[in-house]
Formats: sequence, structure tokens, C-alpha cells
Amino acid sequence: MTEIIGWASSLILLATIIAQVRKQWKTESNEGVSKLLFAGQIVASIGFILYSVLTGDIVFIVTNSMLLISNVTGVWIYLRNAGRV
Repeated sequence: MTEIIGWASSLILLATIIAQVRKQWKTESNEGVSKLLFAGQIVASIGFILYSVLTGDIVFIVTNSMLLISNVTGVWIYLRNAGRV
């Protein structure tokens, strides 16, 4: 049961981040998105990945790795929308 709660929560969290990145991609707009949002999330994801590896928690290793990929993509889209890429 514990694993199910962990994986379900991870899917919900990933869905919300992916929805934000997708919205930025489709609208080609950064309106309402903080410049520091993805940068802060990238740093936090790296920290959580390290923590998760050290504690051996596979749910958090996978979740935070996927969040890191989503956040790096979000930064790329943010920069593209701002005309910097």
C-alpha cells in the first residue's frame, strides 16, 4: 500500500509539472511563470535525487529524475519563448 501511495503521488506531481511545460510550449508564452521557478526546481530535484539514492528510495529516485528532465525542458522552453534559444 505504501508503494501505491508513493507512485500515485509521483504521477500526480509529474502530471502537474508536465501540464505547465506543455502549456508554455503550446502558447509560446512565459506569462505567469517565474524566472526562478524551473531553476529552483532543478536544484531541488538534484538534491532530492542525491538524497533518494543515499536512502535507496526508488520511488523518489524515479520521480525526481523525471522532474529534473521536465524542469530542464521547461527552462529550454522558457528561453525559447523569450527569444534566447
